[in-house]
Amino acid sequence: MHRRAQIRPAVFAAALALAACATAPVGLGGTAWQLVKFQGGDGQTLVPDDGSKYTIEFFADGSVAMRIDCNRGRGSWKSAGPNNLEFGPLALTRALCPVGSLHDELVRQWPYVRSYVVRDGRLFLSMMADGGTIEFEPAP
Repeated sequence: MHRRAQIRPAVFAAALALAACATAPVGLGGTAWQLVKFQGGDGQTLVPDDGSKYTIEFFADGSVAMRIDCNRGRGSWKSAGPNNLEFGPLALTRALCPVGSLHDELVRQWPYVRSYVVRDGRLFLSMMADGGTIEFEPAP
């Protein structure tokens, strides 16, 4: 009976650890990126005039800070498993960005991000239903 009492807390602790991993952000926490390009599902490629005006920083606590051209935003992110990624609502300033800005397109696509992969040192965010890919490189 004493042995059973020792096993149960260990099993319980392991189950709690697994449950926490299912909702805790994985892989991206503590990283910062700047935009390289957006490849739309229609094949159209949009390249920023300056990638450093489009940045994203993932924090280990599940929050995210962004710069999307002339606006800044904060929100949340979660990863339910390897390469899975979803963003929560984004609180974003609403300044009018200059002509040629990628602001409107990126904000429009943001809710549809569903997965990510880091390949060759770059971050690729993919939208659901082949909606396109946003490519980032490490921010300096």
